Amino acid sequence: MKISIGNDHAGPDYKKAIVQYLESQEHEITNYGTNTFDSVDYPDFGHKVAIDVNDGKADFGIIICGSGNGIAMSANKHQNVRAALCWIKEIASLARQHNDANIISIPARFTSIQQSIEMVDTFLTTNFEGGRHATRVNKIMCQ
Repeated sequence: MKISIGNDHAGPDYKKAIVQYLESQEHEITNYGTNTFDSVDYPDFGHKVAIDVNDGKADFGIIICGSGNGIAMSANKHQNVRAALCWIKEIASLARQHNDANIISIPARFTSIQQSIEMVDTFLTTNFEGGRHATRVNKIMCQ
């Protein structure tokens, strides 16, 4: 599976652990995030991940910032992106099952690295249920 990941200065440790986990699962990773704790602007990295998902260059995206909100807001500006802010694995599962989310947004200041890995695993292994949820998902995009 092709996965793009991006993060701001709140997430280098999270990204490193998540990438190590994903590579152990033989996923192909494109890394747009910073590797330092020096202040950067989260939209710069959120947009890069969103472009990959929007254009079909990545199957899924992972974005990380302090609250998970700003980077998700940036990613969701792209037409074919559904970035979901997740803080527990049950939310990650529902984001896939009911919303067909294709990017998971992780709040580094409010979750542990282990929780984040569990959320990513759940997100990537949960299928969209379709049915009544497909009707709703089809109403998300603006025309």
